[in-house]
Amino acid sequence: MLYKKTDDTVLKLLEKISCGSISIELHDGRIFEFCAPQKGPSAKLRINTPDVLWNMAVGGDAAFARDYKAGKWDCEDIAVLVDFAFRNDKALGGLVGGSQIKRSLFWLAAQLKPNTRQRARSNIHAHYDLGNKFYSLWLDPTMTYSSAIFSGASDTLTQGQLAKYDRILDRLDGSPKDLLEIGCGWGGFAERAISDRDHRVTGLTISPAQAEYARTRLQPLGAQADIRLEDFRAPRRRFGSIVSIEMFEAVGERYWKTYFDSLKIQLDIGGKAVIQTIAIDDNHFESYRKGGDAIRDLIFPGGLLPSEKRLRDEVARAGFRICDIFRFGSNYAETLDRWLATFDRQRSEVEALGFDNGFIRLWRFYLASCSGAFRSGRTDVMQIEIQHAE
Repeated sequence: MLYKKTDDTVLKLLEKISCGSISIELHDGRIFEFCAPQKGPSAKLRINTPDVLWNMAVGGDAAFARDYKAGKWDCEDIAVLVDFAFRNDKALGGLVGGSQIKRSLFWLAAQLKPNTRQRARSNIHAHYDLGNKFYSLWLDPTMTYSSAIFSGASDTLTQGQLAKYDRILDRLDGSPKDLLEIGCGWGGFAERAISDRDHRVTGLTISPAQAEYARTRLQPLGAQADIRLEDFRAPRRRFGSIVSIEMFEAVGERYWKTYFDSLKIQLDIGGKAVIQTIAIDDNHFESYRKGGDAIRDLIFPGGLLPSEKRLRDEVARAGFRICDIFRFGSNYAETLDRWLATFDRQRSEVEALGFDNGFIRLWRFYLASCSGAFRSGRTDVMQIEIQHAE
């Protein structure tokens, strides 16, 4: 009876959608279709068990993701479904975020578990140390796990990733060649910076698997590459340039000040820093930071996306000025779509590594739902170039 009441409530909410359309097949075979006056995403959802909508009403999209992992619902295109949900969030009445109790508990848990150095290492290990082989199955040959920049549909993913690296290096043109990369991943940017622009790169990571891979990869480049298994908070000397590509999202709000203060200390006077980061829409930041979501619950524990306004505030407080902002969210949707397509093609290889069906479904949800968030405009990705204000 409780599940049926929840189903009825959700179906009533869907009558108020303002954009796109959705077809829902309930577990008992009944099909409901809703179409808004304004064109938009056209989603299809098949619910396999009676508790799915109840779980989502209570636990938000994190519960929805867990139910997808368990096979309790299916969808032809999760990215389209998420795009639809975000474009109609007013009509859905906060359904994606779950109950107020759930949001409050998530916020309290986050306050009790700050992203200290030890916890940061644990969080990074949970995500990045799944194995270099796992990531190599669906990333492009540069092993780049961040948004590409495409000049056209014919660009390969590798071309897009190198174009992203080149844009950052172009912004650093004229700066000293001594470069610090905070969050160096598997060494793709460092390799490009050294081999193509003759930089000397000190790369930081707290993932042992990434550090080992990057050191082996960059060994032919000799002393120009120095990969360190260190946290960004460790004291260091000054550098002519600093680059940080999609690492800031993992820092945690409590340490945003520490992050920018460390940049202030380590960037030479006259030097430049370029930060590539995902950001959430300003209008939704407060509700997002106080609640939980599938990505923070299940994929990236300890992280938090900034809003552009909060980024600007942190930059100014630390004594920097913004020289340039480049936004390219649609490119991230395309990047994620390509990752997912390759992930699906490599499913048998992923299974051969020992990952089960639930893991594969969860990662499909992660990649596709992030694509939907970028399509809807709820999230964006940007490169921010900063210098000392004085």
